[in-house]
Parts: sequence; structure tokens; C-alpha cells
Amino acid sequence: MSVMMTSPITGAAAWKGGDMAGDTSWLHLLSSEAIAALDAALAHVKARGLRFPDFGKDDFPLAGDVLNLKQHSDELENGRGFLVLRGLPIHRYSEEDIQIIYYGMGLHMGTPVRQNPKGDLLGLVMNVGDVTKKTTRVYETNLYLPYHSDPSDVVGLLCIRKAKQGGLSSLVSVAAIYNEILQKHPAYLGLYYRTWYFSHLCEDLPSLSPIFSHHQGKLSCRYLRQYIELGHEVRNLPLSKVEIEALDLFDEIMHRPDFRLSMMLEPGDLQFANNYAVLHSRNEFEDHGVHELNRKMLRLWVKMPNARTLAPEFPGRNGFPAPGVAA
Repeated sequence: MSVMMTSPITGAAAWKGGDMAGDTSWLHLLSSEAIAALDAALAHVKARGLRFPDFGKDDFPLAGDVLNLKQHSDELENGRGFLVLRGLPIHRYSEEDIQIIYYGMGLHMGTPVRQNPKGDLLGLVMNVGDVTKKTTRVYETNLYLPYHSDPSDVVGLLCIRKAKQGGLSSLVSVAAIYNEILQKHPAYLGLYYRTWYFSHLCEDLPSLSPIFSHHQGKLSCRYLRQYIELGHEVRNLPLSKVEIEALDLFDEIMHRPDFRLSMMLEPGDLQFANNYAVLHSRNEFEDHGVHELNRKMLRLWVKMPNARTLAPEFPGRNGFPAPGVAA
């Protein structure tokens, strides 16, 4: 069971963006050897007549961990909880090549999981949705995307094209938010450990989960305010005044400029974040007005072999079941 932690979190996970000015140790340039290894793995898949997503880890061989994926996986789970790999020569590859390389990297990190009921293993993050329809997800628009966590151990975002203007990626540390609440607003802390109804957890109906969970020495978080509000609306269980105050406090802290770390992802950048330790966001953007030039990202959800053990009341979420398979 989760136990409420009443001491501050220390270590690399408790970072603040304002304290990281000039620190780019989270940014890792892909070496020429790493790119050559990716090219060789890509060629191996194609030589066997295979295509995304119908190949396995052994079909995309990366000998010797030349990409340092084991080290990066440890950083995601036990360090800051995020990193960026820079320098994939995206312009050299076809769309099919990009899918093979990205998915292949995911196979070497863990198990890529499905992102929707259709079973997509790579999600298109692009302004292709109709903002007038309630069914349109925010990541399908150019609107501001609120801070949130995705239902997987790790989320990856590969930049293929930047927007004409805007589209800045932003991260915030869960531990830093927790420390601020613990230090200055401890009266609210217990509310985040109680269960709330969340919508969009890869299930037909909203299900229960805490916002904070501390289990076996690690703090985990699940958050997207709109999904909590929708979950309680669907379940016909309105949020109380004090619950709304708690969510307002959480939002106010996570939006402070000194808490967030913002970055412009360049074409060929791969951003990875631990969904339990880091919340991610994106500001609104303006596109070029030509589909072939507009901002385009590919999203990857990965179930990690080194992921933390979660408390029973904080159920793990790693994507959707295969189409036709019950959850």
C-alpha cells in the first residue's frame, strides 16, 4: 500500500527548471557510431522484407548498446526522469524508415504499447483535428496542451518538423511540486493520496487512481486536470470545494516559471520522459499552412523493464489492449 511521505524528496528527480539554466547534461548528441548502428539496423529490417510494426528486437540489432539505452533508461527511472537525444538525420529517411528506426529503438528500451483502441504503436502528434468537435484530442490541434502524464511508463516524442512559430515543449518535476506542497501547503497533501476518477486511462469508463502515490521508496504521479473533471462528471460525482482548491493549488505550482524547463525540439530530436516522475506540456503554435511543412511529431509509449513497482491502489497503465482483446 502507498504510505504518505512527510519528508522532502532529495536527489536528481527533485529538479527545478530555474536551477538548470545553462545545464544541458540532459541533452545527448547521437554519435556517428550510433547513427551508423541505426542505419545498419534499418537496413537489416528492410533486407528481411519486414515493415513497421511487424518486426521484433532481434530484427533490429543494436550491438554493444552503442546508443547508451541502458544508461538512458536508468536516468529515466532513477535520475531526473527525462532526456533528449539529438542529431538523428531525419532528412535522410523516408517516413517508413523513420517508423522502423523509432519503433526499433523502443524495442531495445522495452515494449512499445498501443496508444488508442485502433492499436496504433506510433501516435501522430499534428494539427489535423477539428477543434469544434468534443471528440478531438488536444494533441491533434495547435492549441495549448496542458501539463499531464500519459498512460505508459515512458513517453517518447520524435520531432520530424517544427512549427512556423511556437510549439515549445515544457517539462516539470513531480518531486518539485510535491516538495512545495509539503513545505507550504501540507494541509492539502492527503487529498492527493485519495482516489479520484480519471477519464482516458485506456478504459471505457473513468476509473479510480490517486494523484500521488509513494511506494517502495518512490513517488509516482498521475495527472491531467481535465481528465479528472471529466471522470467525475461521467460518474456523476461532482468535485467538492476543497478538492477543487487542491487541484487549483497543484496547477498554480506546476505553472510557475521557475519550476518548468522549456525546450524547442529540433527535427531529429527524441525526447523521453518518465510519466510517473515528470509532467509534460506544449504551448500553442502556428503552422506553415502547408500540410507537408506543418509541425509533425511521432509519439511512442514504452513499458519499461526497469519500471518501478506501483502500489495496488495506483494501478499501472501501459496503453490499450490489442483490438478485439478485453482490457
